[in-house]
Amino acid sequence: MAANPPPSTRCGIDTVEIARIEKLLRDTAPEDLRRFFSGQEIADAGEGPGRAASLAARFAAKEACCKLFPRETALGVIEPYDFSVRKDGYGAPSIEPSAAARTAMDRAFIGEIRISITHTDSSASAVAVAETKRIEVPWFGKLFYHLLPIKRGTVMANLRRVFGDVLSEDNLLRLAQAYYAHFARFMGEFFRLPWMSANKKKAMIRIENIEAIERAYAQGKGVLLLTGHFGNWEVATVAGIGQFAQFKGLFHFVRRPLKPAPLNAYVTWRFRRAGFGTIAKRGSLDTILDLLAQQRIVVFIYDQHATAREGVVADFLGQPARTFRSLPIIAMDTGAPVIPATSWREPDGTHVLRFEDPVPVVEHENTSEAIRLTARAFNAALERALLRHPEQWIWMHKRWKV
Repeated sequence: MAANPPPSTRCGIDTVEIARIEKLLRDTAPEDLRRFFSGQEIADAGEGPGRAASLAARFAAKEACCKLFPRETALGVIEPYDFSVRKDGYGAPSIEPSAAARTAMDRAFIGEIRISITHTDSSASAVAVAETKRIEVPWFGKLFYHLLPIKRGTVMANLRRVFGDVLSEDNLLRLAQAYYAHFARFMGEFFRLPWMSANKKKAMIRIENIEAIERAYAQGKGVLLLTGHFGNWEVATVAGIGQFAQFKGLFHFVRRPLKPAPLNAYVTWRFRRAGFGTIAKRGSLDTILDLLAQQRIVVFIYDQHATAREGVVADFLGQPARTFRSLPIIAMDTGAPVIPATSWREPDGTHVLRFEDPVPVVEHENTSEAIRLTARAFNAALERALLRHPEQWIWMHKRWKV
């Protein structure tokens, strides 16, 4: 097998008549143009006779990008506005995707969209070429994959389920090997972390957007933290959250006991030593409500399979998955903001812990449907994090058991 198979490509082509854009400019109020173009695109087009041609070329590029994602475009998940056309340092056009477009790219395992634009006196044309991400696999990832095949069948089945329509079998194998490399690093960090000095722990992690959780906490309703098994969650919690003195003693993790029991006792001891509370996943509703009333931060690890009694069916990565109903119910009942949190390992070995803006609950006249739609919204937030670094999620877990 080649060291790294060449990336596959897909392309989209579109042509826009310049007269169509001239009419749009005549008939549309300046502020309404923002439905089609960003402020920067409008500014870059300038004024004068070449303005319509410039915007026509940009709109052709946007529509060419949408053609790379026919399903998402048909469903209204993305639209032309989600692709902004900018010029790089050399004056060549480049694509800047919105968050929704970035998620569609990650789902399709696309790392970059290259754009080529031309125009005549009457029309503008664009070709968008999407390149598959390259999957880097360190040597020990291949070694661990072959010598320690822990749940290898589950890993490959899960990867085929999620990426089988966009990745070749060779690239699925490489992604599995990259996951085993991550797992090996994770275990090494897990056992080294207790022996590290406070300064080393602080140096190994960077916190992004802590303001999101500070704003949520200031609402006075407690905070529900939505997260999953991303990156090295041990480092993210112990070395990351532990840095903030203002939150010391406020974090409480809802978690299932680990197996074997000695491992669970060890992990629980480490959590408590770091100043974190732990809450049993079952029979803990009153405890969680009391903690929120006391202005605490309750952490839900939300990417695990729920039983029929505990969960509702909501899509996760495009597949039906039984998802815990407890978090949507608590969020709807208390009004506590739900803040997504994710972590990942950078290529240099450092870690990032990032907080996102709150995910609102979904209102619906039918309570059961409101719970299901809210669970889906929470799953979507986890998907966005997972797809940016797919090799750093727990593919060993049997997530789809509906």
